[in-house]
Amino acid sequence: MAFISLNNSVMRPARSSAGRARTLRAMLPALSLALVLLAIGWLNPRAISYFGFSLMLNLSIPIALATIAQMFVIAGNELDLSIGTFVGFVGCVTATWLREAPLLGVTVLLGSICIYALLGALIHLRSLPSIVVTLGMSFVWQGLAILVLPKPGGKAPEWLQAITSFKPPFIPFPIVAAVVIAAVVYFGLMRTSYGVILRGSGGNPAALARAGWSLLRTKITLFALAGSFGVLSGLTLIGITSSGDANIGNGYTLLSIAGVILGGGEFMGGRVSPIGAVIGALTLALAASSLLTFMHIPPDWQVAANGAILIIVLAARALISRKEA
Repeated sequence: MAFISLNNSVMRPARSSAGRARTLRAMLPALSLALVLLAIGWLNPRAISYFGFSLMLNLSIPIALATIAQMFVIAGNELDLSIGTFVGFVGCVTATWLREAPLLGVTVLLGSICIYALLGALIHLRSLPSIVVTLGMSFVWQGLAILVLPKPGGKAPEWLQAITSFKPPFIPFPIVAAVVIAAVVYFGLMRTSYGVILRGSGGNPAALARAGWSLLRTKITLFALAGSFGVLSGLTLIGITSSGDANIGNGYTLLSIAGVILGGGEFMGGRVSPIGAVIGALTLALAASSLLTFMHIPPDWQVAANGAILIIVLAARALISRKEA
């Protein structure tokens, strides 16, 4: 009895330490965002206001939607290298056909989501590496975008501009939109039974197949969801910028991957966090533009700043994981 009591007394502190490490790991995305906001507030206190947040976070919502799209693909242990050019293609369709011929525009956008779903099926059925398939599709989306809109121009539909320019009282629209996106995706992916199945396709696909669930169907669903949020990202981006460009979303591929990882996601095991992904996207959007601007650092260093933030957070996560183990 004495041995059992001694053993329990030794195990309790270890469990407590592991629990604290897990809590700290979950809080890392929020801590990263808080540090960036503190730095911005210290450099320019006037930016911490309704108008300041509206201006700084203006382009964060398309990034957050693209990050969520990437998150669905990563949840299935895959990677999408075409989401950036896909957002650009959607933007070109939105600025041209969706305004001039709405029925054609809607049909093309729905068809593009179906193509995304078919990509998921192809990757699963033929056991193809998603990196290669989506890299090839990135050139396809880019070419289609140029065909639709050979040079920058077009115009966003009026109803889309009205939505993206909405100004709710007290809380800026980008913050409201970010909360809604995070809440909806969190509930759908983390709190529903089918959400468990979708995450299980990346966490333990063999067990999922033994339980009778179709891995093909889950892969199709994950890629269809990625395509849907990619369409929303392109729509929002054009609503904010008011015109289209075939290259407008090219940087979103790396931003979306970084946002998922910064938000606590991992490339394997189906471990993703919708709330963390949105927070990661907001952090990158603020750090890459507002923070560097207030520090008088040239825009050319934006990518370097995103990389530095990602490396710091990953290093902190590695240290925490040691304590968790």
